[in-house]
Amino acid sequence: MPAISSSAPGKMILCGEHAVVYYQPAVAIPVLSRATTTSIFAHPLDSTGKVFIHSEEANLHECLTDLPAEHPVRQTIELVQTHFRLDHLPACEIRIHSNLPISAGLGSSASLSISILRALSEFLGQPLSLEQINQLAYEAEKIHHGNPSGVDNTVIAYGRPVYFIRGKQPEFVRVKTKLSFLLAHTGIAASTSKAVAEVREHFKAEPQKYSRLFSEIGALTNQNREFLASGEIHPLGKNLTHNHKLLQEMGVSSTELDQLVSVALGAGAYGAKLSGGGQGGNMLALIPAELSDKLTQTLLSAGAKSVIALDLPASGEEQ
Repeated sequence: MPAISSSAPGKMILCGEHAVVYYQPAVAIPVLSRATTTSIFAHPLDSTGKVFIHSEEANLHECLTDLPAEHPVRQTIELVQTHFRLDHLPACEIRIHSNLPISAGLGSSASLSISILRALSEFLGQPLSLEQINQLAYEAEKIHHGNPSGVDNTVIAYGRPVYFIRGKQPEFVRVKTKLSFLLAHTGIAASTSKAVAEVREHFKAEPQKYSRLFSEIGALTNQNREFLASGEIHPLGKNLTHNHKLLQEMGVSSTELDQLVSVALGAGAYGAKLSGGGQGGNMLALIPAELSDKLTQTLLSAGAKSVIALDLPASGEEQ
């Protein structure tokens, strides 16, 4: 039988990370050049009823019931079963492919969950709406990350730039001018849940300081939303760099991230900051498109383990 296949992009946080957990706004954008794809092949003649999972990238070749109970693939599939009130799935083979690096601030866990949710609901003949996918993916993110903001699952589920305040309906962001970015990876795997938990402890210890930091980041995010809509690239870049300084003060940056930010700014970037949980992972730079190759080489020479060029299309020009 033909396979059911569904993909989900990655995402990057443009601004607002960490503060968004405390009800400040964030802007996140889809990373359309990277994705997780889930393909499902029915095995109607298989009388055992087994569900096999394969992923070359994760070196995963297991029967679903043999996966640990806490495995993210098993947990996401069980969310679908619970949603549809199914005791078991029809016999099938689920193949997962992804070119999204993990622990890099690109939403790999949400991309995985959403890819599985879409493919599996279609396979079951009951395709989920975007709202349902988003809600179930958020449930998966809570299992994986403890206290997530909801940004990753929202921007990936909708596949569009999103302005997001926790507990409120997401709003799509208008982008007037195509923007070019570089994502430079420090080579250091970073745990979002660990970073979020540490910020929570700092907030408890110094509520006045951290409330100020969250509020300042929220104000920058609101400005950046307007700059995206008006095409004001230079002010947007300055705000991104200011955002990084606030994240430094929050304690979620690292020597490696700070070095890449400094190098990017020195080589002509409009602005630069960490993107995601921090403590490693990616540095994001807003750049003149014509400097992409030069800046890529400069960042690699400065210690970046990989550099990905990404474009955010203007509204109405999305692929």
